[in-house]
Amino acid sequence: MTITLVGHGYVGLVSACVFADLGNTVFVIGRNEDKLLRLKSGDPIIYEPGLEELLKKNIAAGRLIFTSSYKEAIPASEIVMTGVGTPPTPTGEADLTSVLAVAEQIGQNLGNHFTVISCKSTVPVGTNRKIKEVLDRVKPAHATFEVASCPEFLREGSALNDTFRPDRIIIGSDSKEAIDLLLKLHEPIEGERVVVGLESAEIIKYASNSMLATKISFANLISFICEKTGADVEEVLDGVGLDKRIGRMFLYSGTGYGGSCFPKDVLALINTGTSMGVDMTMLKAVDDINKKAQTNFASIIQSSAPGKNIGVWGLAFKPNTDDIRFAPAINIIKILLEDGYTVTAYDPEGMDNTATVFGDRIRYAANPFEAAENKDALIIFTEWNEFKQIDLKKIKETMSSPYIFDGRNMYEPETMKQLGFTYYSIGRKNI
Repeated sequence: MTITLVGHGYVGLVSACVFADLGNTVFVIGRNEDKLLRLKSGDPIIYEPGLEELLKKNIAAGRLIFTSSYKEAIPASEIVMTGVGTPPTPTGEADLTSVLAVAEQIGQNLGNHFTVISCKSTVPVGTNRKIKEVLDRVKPAHATFEVASCPEFLREGSALNDTFRPDRIIIGSDSKEAIDLLLKLHEPIEGERVVVGLESAEIIKYASNSMLATKISFANLISFICEKTGADVEEVLDGVGLDKRIGRMFLYSGTGYGGSCFPKDVLALINTGTSMGVDMTMLKAVDDINKKAQTNFASIIQSSAPGKNIGVWGLAFKPNTDDIRFAPAINIIKILLEDGYTVTAYDPEGMDNTATVFGDRIRYAANPFEAAENKDALIIFTEWNEFKQIDLKKIKETMSSPYIFDGRNMYEPETMKQLGFTYYSIGRKNI
C-alpha cells in the first residue's frame, strides 16, 4: 500500500516507521523544513528506543518519504492518517486548529481514487464528523473518500513495541469500504480488532487514558492516607494489586502523572462531559489529586531539606523518553526556584528540552554523581535504570548532607537508613 502520515511527532513518526517496515510506501508530511531535513538524514528528532535504527533502515529501503507537499503525497495514497497535536486550551478543551487545517489541505489534494482519511490524533467525540464536513466542502468534484477513527495507544519509551504488538486495534467508521481497507493495512500487526462506530472510537481513547490516570491518582490518594497513619503504601498497593480484577499496573504512588496524553486527555474529557451536561466530579478529583501529589512533594522538600542547594535526578515524565510535557519535575522545580532554591539537574535524555523551559535558571550535570556533588539534598523524579543500581555509598560521600527525596519510591527505606541517608519517599515511613 501507499499511505500518508501527516505529522512527525511521536504518533506520526513511529506509525510511519512501523508501516514502512511492514513493506508499505509511506509519505510523512511536515511543515518545518529544517526538521524535515533532519528526518531525511535519519535523525528522528525525538528520543525513543530503537526509532533511529528503524528510521534509517526504511529511508535506505526507499519506503519512507518526507515532504512538505500535500500535492505530492495525498493523491498517491490509499489511506491518509493524521497525527497532529491536540493541545489543551486554557479552558481544558482540545485545540482542533491543526486537525481541521490539515483536513482542509488533505481535502483539496484528494486524487481520483477512493481514499480513507483516518484520524490517529486523540480528538473529542464528534471531531471526525467535523473533518468529514471540511473534506466535503473543499474536495475536488471527482474525489471520493470516507473518514475513520483509528486511535493510537503507544506509550513513550515503548512506542515501537506498542505499535508492532498492540493489545487492540480500534477502527471506527460508518463505511465498510474504509473499515476493510484499514483492516488490510493492519493485517501484519498483532492485536485484537475492535470495529466500532466513529463516536465510540473517539471516546475509547479518552476513556482508556482517563482510567489509567484514575488508577494513578487513586494510588496517590492512598499514599496521603498512608503518610498520616504510618502505613506503607507499597505494601498496601501490593495487596490491592494482587486482586485480578484490579491489577498492579498503573497503581503506583509518586509525584503524579505527566506527559503528552494523560493531563490533556483528562481535561478534554472533563470539558466534553461538562459541555453535555454530565457531572464530571469524579475526573475533576483525579486532576485535583494529581496536582496535590506535586504540591505535597514540594512542601515536604521545603519543610525538610537542610538547605536550598539541591540536585535533581530525572526531568522527563517517565524513563526512556525525552518528553518533559506536563512532567512533575518541571512543575516542582518551578515551585522550588520561586522559593530561592538552586538546582543542578541530570537526565539522560531530557536536559535539552528542559533548557528550553528554564534556560540558565538551573544547571545541568554530566552525570548523576555531578548532580549530587556538594548538595544539601537530592530529589528523584524519574526512575531511569541507571539510578536503580547506582553506588549510593559514593553518592553519600559527595553530598554536603545525605538527604534524598524519592518521588518514585525506588529504594527500600531500611537500606537507605543503613547507608546513612535521611530518606523521604511517597506514602511510606520516612527515616
